[in-house]
Amino acid sequence: MLKIALPMLAAASVAYAECSASATKTIQNSGDASAIATCSTFSGSIAVETGAAGPIDINGVKVIDGNLVVKNNTALRHLGADSVTEITGDFTLDDVQVLQEVNFPNLKTVNALRWNALPNLQALGFDQKITKASVIDIQNTQLQSLEGINVATVDEVKIANNRYVQTIAMQLGNVTKSLVLEANNVDVNITFPNLLWAYNMTFRNCSSVLLPSLESLNDSLGLFGNSFEGFAAPNLTKVGGALAIVSNTEMTNISFPQLQSVNANLQIANNTKLSEIDLPQLTTIGGALDANGNFSKIDIPKLNDVKGAFNIQSTGDVQGTCDNFFKPLADKDRIKGDYQCKGQVANPGGAGTTPTVTGGQTKKTGAASALNVQGNALFVGLAAAFFL
Repeated sequence: MLKIALPMLAAASVAYAECSASATKTIQNSGDASAIATCSTFSGSIAVETGAAGPIDINGVKVIDGNLVVKNNTALRHLGADSVTEITGDFTLDDVQVLQEVNFPNLKTVNALRWNALPNLQALGFDQKITKASVIDIQNTQLQSLEGINVATVDEVKIANNRYVQTIAMQLGNVTKSLVLEANNVDVNITFPNLLWAYNMTFRNCSSVLLPSLESLNDSLGLFGNSFEGFAAPNLTKVGGALAIVSNTEMTNISFPQLQSVNANLQIANNTKLSEIDLPQLTTIGGALDANGNFSKIDIPKLNDVKGAFNIQSTGDVQGTCDNFFKPLADKDRIKGDYQCKGQVANPGGAGTTPTVTGGQTKKTGAASALNVQGNALFVGLAAAFFL
């Protein structure tokens, strides 16, 4: 019996060794991937060798209890895993130049999806859809669609420099840290119908952004250089940090009908087609207010407290509003910082510029400066953004 038991124990030991790795298991070829096909769970991280040409299929494994990493590979065209439902660590693809297919039809859960520099990857192979992830970071790919990712809660999202993606839509309910969408297809349409709250959000170079359910932001919202004609947040009541709407050159209307407070700076600048600013419920701005452009109407009827500087400059005739509404607020010390409000200014500028009229011409004196956004790194460099 002992003679029989010893080989069986040895075989079991070998089988266990194939299903775990104290350090990272490196896959160099399809044979290495097949060697773990009998493992329901692989305990440890898996890395694909930089020279592996594939195809690499990690079939049979249901759970990778660690990371799955492919970096700096110039030969791999196909990566797949027909049974994997969960990757407890990061799924990283970085600088995999010829990768054309990623096929994980049953993957639903991953800690972080970190993909970058995949110039030949056009489609996601997530048939069952990823519904749980803490981080989604997808940059510099040729993806046509993000169909296959549909998380409800996430800590961080960054989707940038994906020039072919047409639509980004998820059943996202909240974002606990940050969401950044920038420099994707100029015609990209963004839809988050269920998003109720987020910490920090930035949208750049988008064709449309729909956030119909958004109620609150713990930190800041930035809209920079987008091509949409309008933006609406019909249910947003408070912004815990700054609100910046800058250089959206096609924008003709903004709608924040329920917005009551902005706890840092409010900036509406260089939106050349925007003719009206209407914030009917806004009462408190915890930082500065800076609005400049071509608007002929600015209506903030309930404004009662601005804790920072106040700057309104427009080519339109808003002088009556300046004199009859905003100036009395400044006189009552409801505006705590430096105050200026001017209409019919030929070259309206941002905070730090003082328009003066000489010989019928308006000129600016003083240096343009960014508003101090109270430690919020989202809006570092706003001064440059004024003049995009």
